[in-house]
Amino acid sequence: MTHVGEAIVKTLEAHGVKRAFLVPGESFLAVLDGLHDSPVDAIVCRHEGGASFAAEAHGKATGEAGVCMVTRGPGAANAKIGLYTAWQDETPMVLFVGLVPTADRYRESFQEFDVNAWFGDIAKGVYVVDAPERASRIVAAAFHLATSGRRGPVVVGLPEDIIAEEFTGTISGPHTRAAGAVSPSDLEAVASALRGAERPLIFEGGQGWTQDAADAWQRFAEEHQIPVLNDMRSSDKINFDSPANAGWLGTARNEKTAELLERADVLIQVGAKLWDKPTDNFELRQGMDCRNLVISVDPDQIANSGAITHHVLADPATFAKALDSLDLGGKPDTSEWFAEARRIHEDFSAIPPADARFPDLPEGAVDMYAVMEAIVDKLDARALCTYGAGNHCFWPQRFFPTRAFPSMLATRLGAMGYSVASAMAAKLADPERTVVAFTGDGELMMNGQELITAVRYETPMLVVVVDNEQYGTIRANQEKTYPGRVEGTQLVNPDFVMWAQSMGAWAEKIERNDEVAAAVSRAFEQVEAGQVALLHVIVDQDHATPEGSAEA
Repeated sequence: MTHVGEAIVKTLEAHGVKRAFLVPGESFLAVLDGLHDSPVDAIVCRHEGGASFAAEAHGKATGEAGVCMVTRGPGAANAKIGLYTAWQDETPMVLFVGLVPTADRYRESFQEFDVNAWFGDIAKGVYVVDAPERASRIVAAAFHLATSGRRGPVVVGLPEDIIAEEFTGTISGPHTRAAGAVSPSDLEAVASALRGAERPLIFEGGQGWTQDAADAWQRFAEEHQIPVLNDMRSSDKINFDSPANAGWLGTARNEKTAELLERADVLIQVGAKLWDKPTDNFELRQGMDCRNLVISVDPDQIANSGAITHHVLADPATFAKALDSLDLGGKPDTSEWFAEARRIHEDFSAIPPADARFPDLPEGAVDMYAVMEAIVDKLDARALCTYGAGNHCFWPQRFFPTRAFPSMLATRLGAMGYSVASAMAAKLADPERTVVAFTGDGELMMNGQELITAVRYETPMLVVVVDNEQYGTIRANQEKTYPGRVEGTQLVNPDFVMWAQSMGAWAEKIERNDEVAAAVSRAFEQVEAGQVALLHVIVDQDHATPEGSAEA
């Protein structure tokens, strides 16, 4: 007999799923049984938050829906953070949640909850497998919804009794996804706007990208001398070294980069939205006279600061195939504008020389500029970084060279605890990539236990812990609002080296500047030898972010 749990796993196989990140529970034992003889790898995590973050990161890294499996009640509650991240970051993901048996519903049963009420407003859809014969069709529908249009998470509820019953249906394969289309009128609208623009600007972000699409947009921007701004924590579509790369908007940005957004006479939004972070809480680029052309498969476009002049309902990869059809004959000379935008980014993203860094850095504190310089020196062209939330994020956002797609997995949501789990997922998705996770001392203690999961599944990566013994971002805002009244933001930390070593990772602490180069070299040697490595970097509380990075 084939039970429903086995049929669900076979549906995952039909959809090309290679791994599922999970924390086991008695509510979905039938699915675990189905995984026993399946080529789908069960990646057993230590917390549902870590499992859901890893699944979300897989969606970002591959463009395909990441899969997470958790049990009812507490398991579902813990997994909510990864689902919410997938919702705000528009990442394809399918979360399977075990449920109480159908006969036990609405009776205040053990760990009972309303799956629709819990997830309905942060998921694209919530399905419940209520009929054994429909199980595979429901799973296929969930994957289709997660990866179509505005990508995002979908929840599939699995009643404990139903998934143990005999499956009498057929296995459903993937549905064809619509990626939008580009009409002649769309092409003319974009071309006409660019032909009349003296200060054109492209703003990239969102999902629906491929390496080919990123390459095509980069060639187009370079050929026609149109600067490209990146959305916050999305700086991996245009090569770090491209003359078209003009930096990013949002937290840690340059003030001059934000001015480019204001000065542009035509803005082409490619997958990106003018949400509150890139627009400084909707203060930038607002008003009816802004010429903003949007290329996105999301028809709603709720996140916007100003008017939308024209909306092309297509994802970035679809429009990329039509770029050669754009007739920009007679376009104004934008070379000065193009060069100015590039200079701003080059100046901002260059690590300053030793004599120009933190002139008042106290004795005994490590210069994070030196740490970044040593790390960047060891990276290959396909290196990838991950990070979650906190002041430590400023360093990779500003200085990590993103030269391949994807090469920056981070959360726009601003959720702490993302860095380690996402790095593990990235390494599993592409074992040949060099993966560096940046985390703070506050963030590391949220789902950092997935370090042992990374060790178990042999995902060699480097974890850089920027330790300033505080919740630094909140402290910075606290000092702005209530100067000199620091409360509730200071931390006492464990010995992170011993902690990491207890999980089987190689680890070393950096407490002085003269230790940086050798320690970073040793860490990369360990990673190359197949080890998970961790560097514990002690930094001063008042020198935890690079100078000139805006908090906006």
